[in-house]
Amino acid sequence: MCWRVFVWMSALVLLATAPAGFAADPSAGTPGFRAGFAERDITPAVGMEAPGGYGKARHQSVHDACKVRAAVFGDGQGRVALVGIDALGIRRDTVLKVRKAIQERTGIPADAILIGASHSHSSGPVVWTMPGEFDDASDLVKRLAYDESTIVDPKYLATVEKALIDAVCAANDQSVTAKAGVGKGVESTVAFNRRFLMRDGRAVTHPGLGNPEIVEPAGPVDPEVGVIGAWDAKDPNKLLGCVVNFACHATTSPGGISANYIYYLEKAIQGYYGKDAVVVFLAGASGDITQVDNRSPYQYPSGDRWAQIVGGKVGAEALKVLLTMEPGVLVPVAARTRVWEIPRRVPDPERVKAALALVQSDRAKADPTEWTFAKETVVLDALLKREPNVKVEVQAVQVGPAVFVSDPAEYFCRYGLEIKAGSGFPFTFPVSLANGCAGYVPTEEAFGSHGGGYETRLTSYSNLDITAGNQMRDAGIALARQLKPGAVPEPLRRPPFTGKPWPYGYVPPQVK
Repeated sequence: MCWRVFVWMSALVLLATAPAGFAADPSAGTPGFRAGFAERDITPAVGMEAPGGYGKARHQSVHDACKVRAAVFGDGQGRVALVGIDALGIRRDTVLKVRKAIQERTGIPADAILIGASHSHSSGPVVWTMPGEFDDASDLVKRLAYDESTIVDPKYLATVEKALIDAVCAANDQSVTAKAGVGKGVESTVAFNRRFLMRDGRAVTHPGLGNPEIVEPAGPVDPEVGVIGAWDAKDPNKLLGCVVNFACHATTSPGGISANYIYYLEKAIQGYYGKDAVVVFLAGASGDITQVDNRSPYQYPSGDRWAQIVGGKVGAEALKVLLTMEPGVLVPVAARTRVWEIPRRVPDPERVKAALALVQSDRAKADPTEWTFAKETVVLDALLKREPNVKVEVQAVQVGPAVFVSDPAEYFCRYGLEIKAGSGFPFTFPVSLANGCAGYVPTEEAFGSHGGGYETRLTSYSNLDITAGNQMRDAGIALARQLKPGAVPEPLRRPPFTGKPWPYGYVPPQVK
């Protein structure tokens, strides 16, 4: 066979077998580095349940759209997907279903797809109790689980699942040869640890503005704003999209259905780069981090103003990072994952007995907080009979010199900082509430004699063994250590100095 015919036929085979959106790059001879971004609207309807509390609440209005935003990166050998969703959390069964469909349609390996929830408290009902989940329990438990707790809306969940699949597939199909950069900035004025050590020696969550019993914060914050940006290689002024990582609860609640402060973060970036630039947000380790500064001498702003402050400042910092990063090639891309089971904590039998008595008494005479968590104890007791363990996944997704290390929890900030210190990567971005939703995971210290606080309460939502945080941290670091960081793009180096100083300035002082 003539070598020209052989080359021509080989090229046809390559083009025919390459996944959609990742056809061979004729200028390079190999696929090379590519990136694609896409988004889909998942705004829930007014009247749907609003998750985020332990009881029933319904949306009354719309402030801004909730979205799924997806990024796909490929290095010619493999591909990874980073997906952000405006939701309180995401169920693991949803993740597995969506990943399977994406792999079938695009060839992206299921375990190379990371789906992280923003934890927006103003989003739609995709987590908490599924209809029918407690049908095998007592009538009391069914009433507490279905009538007194947030319920997933199956039709809305189906819409969200389709949007997740479509967004990743579109990002893959629209991928182009790209240049990308990575960087990090600092925004230290909008996020605060909400747990404090008090004079009585215990830790308290949200002790109140100006409480004189406050001694010091019970944990750290992480002010780092991590960013990956990708530009069309044929149009260096066109930002295809970016991924932003920051640690702060999305609890600013601007009023009505909303992406929360992420809406204003997106606006800050798109104000410069245009509305076609997709902004994928992935929440950092923020289980104990919110926008509330309990030591501030000032009153809280309104919800919308708070959302503007947090989102605007984080978005502005991300924009500064985008403007100063050096675009290049972020390779390799890779992913590692580990799945295992962690036992749930079991409430004391006497606590269960007292909780049963309380939820069956006159609710009008009960303390609302005590009733709520008694309800949670009863539901947890029923849940333990069916599922004493929780399947959790920790994932490491590499994009060149950056690694995203996930956990399926509202993960305490200290763990995120420890993962950053131990990953071996110059850019490490922890991602909370990713690939599942296992509730709060505090440090072991928070369960000690000087611990306590809201995050340590035992509920049907938060109940993992107290070692869960250490297990996730160690797994994340181990996975990241299996990967080798790629090179950080940098500007061209200047040649060695061989000339003379600028002649205009190369002159002694001229006094006269």
